[in-house]
Amino acid sequence: QVQLVESGGGLVQAGASLRLSCAASGRTFGNYAMGWFRQAPGNERELVAALSRSGADTLYADSVKGRFTISRDNAKNTMYLQMNNLKPEDTAVYYCAVDRQSFRWNSLVVRTTTSWVGSWGQGTQVTVSS
Repeated sequence: QVQLVESGGGLVQAGASLRLSCAASGRTFGNYAMGWFRQAPGNERELVAALSRSGADTLYADSVKGRFTISRDNAKNTMYLQMNNLKPEDTAVYYCAVDRQSFRWNSLVVRTTTSWVGSWGQGTQVTVSS
């Protein structure tokens, strides 16, 4: 079982930047795909960005393309979400996630479901004021 702990959320004004971090323990860090999801009040949890095990494949929600970047540092067992030019509609609780050990990367599954997720972080609040 992988344990995930997010940090880096906060309250910022529109146009600002934040970097979320997700520290992982309990499994060899480089051996899984990972992603960031978000959930705003009254909305379903949605994928923001995802990165395959090899790093060769990345996915972004259309709403964050060009503004957000997902990355990982295997030496630090940490993944990141750099968020630039934040907008009020980015306000949500952000969750990091890693895949089930048996999962084989499938972009459609990753983009449209949460069935590939094996572990979730506890979430960190991001609030963007206008």
